[in-house]
Amino acid sequence: MFLERLKLLRKEKRKTQNEMAEIIGCKPLAYMHYERGVRKLPIDSLIILARYYDVTTDYLLGLTEERKPFPKK
Repeated sequence: MFLERLKLLRKEKRKTQNEMAEIIGCKPLAYMHYERGVRKLPIDSLIILARYYDVTTDYLLGLTEERKPFPKK
């Protein structure tokens, strides 16, 4: 579920894997591996993505179907 949501959210924002790699601060190949499930996404990157996509980490991880916005600080 996580891999599908990661790709879906990226496509909804019309971003490339290279652009997303820049956003989370990794190399493009590493991001490609995250999206394909070859490597595990670090927690700090998960938080960055949840904030960027304005969803909860639970939604990204497939633990809920609701995209409740990530609380703003």
